[in-house]
Amino acid sequence: MLTYPGGFDPSAFPQPFSSAYRTHLQHLKLKGLQPKTIDAYARTIRRMGDYFDHQIDALSPSQLTEYFSDLIASHSWSAVKLDLYGFKFYTQHVLRKPWTMPHFIKPPKASRLPDIVTVDEAQALFCATRTLSYRVFYFTLYSMGLRLSEGLALKVADIDAVRHRVHIRDSKGNRDRFVPLPRITLLVLRPFWQTHRNPELLFPNRVGGLAGAKSARTPLDRGGVQKTLHQVALACGLKKRSPRTACATAMQPT
Repeated sequence: MLTYPGGFDPSAFPQPFSSAYRTHLQHLKLKGLQPKTIDAYARTIRRMGDYFDHQIDALSPSQLTEYFSDLIASHSWSAVKLDLYGFKFYTQHVLRKPWTMPHFIKPPKASRLPDIVTVDEAQALFCATRTLSYRVFYFTLYSMGLRLSEGLALKVADIDAVRHRVHIRDSKGNRDRFVPLPRITLLVLRPFWQTHRNPELLFPNRVGGLAGAKSARTPLDRGGVQKTLHQVALACGLKKRSPRTACATAMQPT
């Protein structure tokens, strides 16, 4: 059974938009884009279709100005940029036209510095996290400077204990990279894996308890991880946006 971004079957839309949208989805998949990017660029065309009564193949600069002006009034700059990039992709690959508006949108520059969680704050967060899998997961993110998605995707085979490095796959920009594996992180991960012994996943889903974790095919639930982290951070008095930071001197969670 075919699945479509957002659950929207192209045949549900009027022609010729339906055929153009289907072609758009095909090109998105053929270009090897990340699933999140495919969803975003597909949503762009659906949203523009709704706005322009499904007639988007010959939009004038004034029409685009009106659309993006309305969009920025109700959405973030991030959403606006995604719609711009999504329509650019549609223009180039579906309409087969050159993109002639490289500077159509220019978001304001942000000079915000990233939040840094100190070692003491991280230690408080680890100690306040009662669930073992979450506690080890947060420590792994913190000690190696990983993104949430990167930590969830870790496989047992990605851990190279001999070279003291970890293989991060399909990271931002669809790239792989190696990151150093601190000795203390390895000492935490080894006994943790012994608790579930999943042959593939480093952080398997615990829906079925320890017995279910051994044969789980999916990692920890992203929503559950985020919700628990938010609750623990509030309990510790931390209001920073993310605990992600590289810090090889982090203390082992107790």
